[in-house]
Amino acid sequence: MLRFFFLVISFSLFISGFSQQNEPEIIDKTQHNQIVDSNLKSEFGIYYSIFRIYKYSDNIGLHYLILTERTVDSSADEPRNDSIMAFHFTKENEKMKLDWKLRDFVVKQSIGDNLESSIWFWSKYFQLKDIDNDGIVEPLLVYGSSGINGKDDGRIKIFVFYKGKKYGIRHQNGVYDGDRNTKVDKEFYDLPNAVVLESIAIMEKIVEDNNAIFPYGWQKAMKEKKVFFSEN
Repeated sequence: MLRFFFLVISFSLFISGFSQQNEPEIIDKTQHNQIVDSNLKSEFGIYYSIFRIYKYSDNIGLHYLILTERTVDSSADEPRNDSIMAFHFTKENEKMKLDWKLRDFVVKQSIGDNLESSIWFWSKYFQLKDIDNDGIVEPLLVYGSSGINGKDDGRIKIFVFYKGKKYGIRHQNGVYDGDRNTKVDKEFYDLPNAVVLESIAIMEKIVEDNNAIFPYGWQKAMKEKKVFFSEN
């Protein structure tokens, strides 16, 4: 009986430690240069300013998600960025191994000014957790842009990284109904149901915060696994 009691306690401590291990940590800015040193910058082309670094672990190992933005105008209340990059590393034997990277930039006209004024990571909607309980964290990233009318005609992109592969939802906001449309990667619907539902919950939160208007009936369209929907 006593042996069984200690086994239960040990298992509970193991589960508790594993759960705590999965909690992402936002690295303090004073430590950014220790993690992203000159060698790492040179090897992987990390040249933009570091916006944020997340550190977390799962059954695979220790990971770092590094978010960078290139600011072209810092004089305004909200700095303007013309491009962003994200880098995801796994630390193996004290060496950083690049798993994947992501890059995007403002939409430009062929001649003249940019159609969009800025692009940035929407970190308040990020998820770094094991959504489907397989022991591996599924990073869920969100970022957006601002157009002539700010967020009202900017773009929003939601990406899930599942087992190293990227699955996306891409939305074009618009002032008028006919300007709005949403595209979903066909393979997105093959993801575990928990991951799909988590992504939809993020979309609903973005709507709740008045940061997007998805086309009318978008929830039904996603239940029907449509890859494109608009109000045209």
